[in-house]
Amino acid sequence: MLIAGSCHCGNITYTLDWSPDPTEIPARACTCTFCSKHGGVWTSYPAGSLKVKVKDVQLVSRYAFGTETADFYVCKQCGVAPLVTSLIDERLYAVVNVNTFENVDASLLRRSSSTLDGENTDDRLARRKRNWIADVTFV
Repeated sequence: MLIAGSCHCGNITYTLDWSPDPTEIPARACTCTFCSKHGGVWTSYPAGSLKVKVKDVQLVSRYAFGTETADFYVCKQCGVAPLVTSLIDERLYAVVNVNTFENVDASLLRRSSSTLDGENTDDRLARRKRNWIADVTFV
């Protein structure tokens, strides 16, 4: 399955190659204050590949908070955060916001809550290396 997604205005777009086609897609609602306020519900497929395109980089804000080990890509024009990246050992990892999907049947989404409170930085980076998309390209 090739999943398309974007911010509301289309300045930040992506395609996630999720092959073979999923029978369900985990959708984790992070309970941190940033994700709660933005409605971030994240998914990743470690065996997949993500291609991201930004039409106007001047309209993108990269926001890092807390441990400053992840960058939220927020469109300055429409305010939507479609993806998060984390540079770990010189490799870029990412998750995407399922609320920005354009062509996925909502019945595929398996929604749950995710609380990362108390996770130390080393454990957080190790979890991302295991679970986040490891093939990320900006085109």
